[in-house]
Amino acid sequence: MKIALLLRLLAAIDEGRHSLDGLKARVDSEHPPSTRTLRRYLATLLEAGFPWRYDRKTGAYVFEGGYSLRRLELSGNELFGLLAMRDIATSLGGNIGASMDEMAEKLTRVAGRSTTRAAGKPAVRVHLADAHLDAERGAYFEVLQKAQRERQSVRFAYVDKAGKRSQRHVDVYGFVVSGGRVYAVAHDRSRGARRVFALDNVSAVKVSPQRYAIPDDFDLEGFAARSVSGIMHSDIVTTVTVRYSPVVARAARADRVVRERTIRDAPDGSVEIDYLVEDPSEFVRWALKWGAEAEVVGPPQVRAAAAALARAIVARYKAR
Repeated sequence: MKIALLLRLLAAIDEGRHSLDGLKARVDSEHPPSTRTLRRYLATLLEAGFPWRYDRKTGAYVFEGGYSLRRLELSGNELFGLLAMRDIATSLGGNIGASMDEMAEKLTRVAGRSTTRAAGKPAVRVHLADAHLDAERGAYFEVLQKAQRERQSVRFAYVDKAGKRSQRHVDVYGFVVSGGRVYAVAHDRSRGARRVFALDNVSAVKVSPQRYAIPDDFDLEGFAARSVSGIMHSDIVTTVTVRYSPVVARAARADRVVRERTIRDAPDGSVEIDYLVEDPSEFVRWALKWGAEAEVVGPPQVRAAAAALARAIVARYKAR
């Protein structure tokens, strides 16, 4: 999982003696990340406020002078980021959540006293839809995680949304937690295509002897970037424009429901936002959460879909 890899990367930088290749090995000795992926991880750490730099004299990645995880004075933003990562991982359950709890405890224990007190009573609540897996599915999740780490195929029984049962043989690329559910993103060998599987619809998981490699161009974050839930996908990307009233304009700006968007402010305080999405129907359902304060402007077919859904809602309430 990316969270664990980022923490390993932090620990490696703190050692102050690793080159780029050395960082790759420290992050994952069995399956080191590509150079492109590692640079993306490094950029993520910078954005989170961790001041690493490349020391040309030693050829190693290090923290700025005086900064160290061994005696870490966490800022409010850094502490919030740490607690958020812990909460996200804990919501996944299993050994990932336990490992993150232990790591978070160690990091806050080596921090200054004021930081440790803040960790006990955080001033920011990270509100997530926790993923709930029963004991059986939790065990399957651990098997799938291990198979993904070791790049081994798996077979399982699956029941889709329509209730259709099937047997699947897949190569797991990663996992998405959305709406309180855990999904496996995988290459379906029998169908020759990428598919998303809800773990609560999976059973009888067995590891297969076949090995696989995750494509270099696969990026789990990019895969989820144009979907509200992170799991709905299409080969066609649609630009959907929504106009928000001044009442909710600031909230709409802050709600980064998909990664790629363009914002235009209007003199009256309203805002128009263009979103790049892969499933317009999913996006329309999300847009209606704003009620009458939001209007799907275009394209015409998506606006028509929003109007049809609104009429269906009105009809349902009239019938009672």
